[in-house]
This record gives sequence, structure tokens and C-alpha cells, in this order.
Amino acid sequence: MSDYTDYLGDVFAAFGPITVRRMFGGYGIYHDGLMFALVADETLYLKVDAQSLGDFEAQGLEPFVYVKGGRPVKMSYYQAPVAIFEDEALAADWARRAFAAALRTRAGKS
Repeated sequence: MSDYTDYLGDVFAAFGPITVRRMFGGYGIYHDGLMFALVADETLYLKVDAQSLGDFEAQGLEPFVYVKGGRPVKMSYYQAPVAIFEDEALAADWARRAFAAALRTRAGKS
């Protein structure tokens, strides 16, 4: 993995254990076997859905976008707030939101 992804274990310590898997030039971040975040270009993005999107937009956070076939594709992951890297409790709160969004998405409720 990378120093950055190794560091995320510390960032999310109050949330619980995470695992990191390489994927498509980046990394998927998992908790209890469910992907709730991703890392691309050393930037952390958290899972969003219709219920949690407003929290990210209110912070002015940007979505993860990649280019496919010359067109931008926006995914349901948004940049994590920078403040979570300084505050374990805040990191756990945002991780819980992202994990809940991943659970709702898996259940088809978002």
C-alpha cells in the first residue's frame, strides 16, 4: 500500500478497523467487508447517497470524477473534510455517515 493509506488506519481508529485494497490505480477502503471510501491521487473520498449528499455539499466538498471515453464520470464519493485528519471523533462521525450510505446503497434504499 502507501504511507497515505497506512495512515488512514490511524485516522479511522475511533471508527473501527479498516482494510485497504488496490483498485484501478487507487485504493478501496473497507469496513466489515463493505467499501465506504476510496483513495485516488492521495485524496480521500467518502461514500455518499441521497441522504448524506447535503452534508458534503454544505462543506463545499467535491465529488470524485474520472474520465471514461473522453467524458467525465461523477461517482457517489465526495472528498473527505480536511478536519478529519486532526480529529479522531470527527473522522469516526464522517466514516459512520459514509458507511451508512454504503449500507443503504447495498440494500437499495438510497
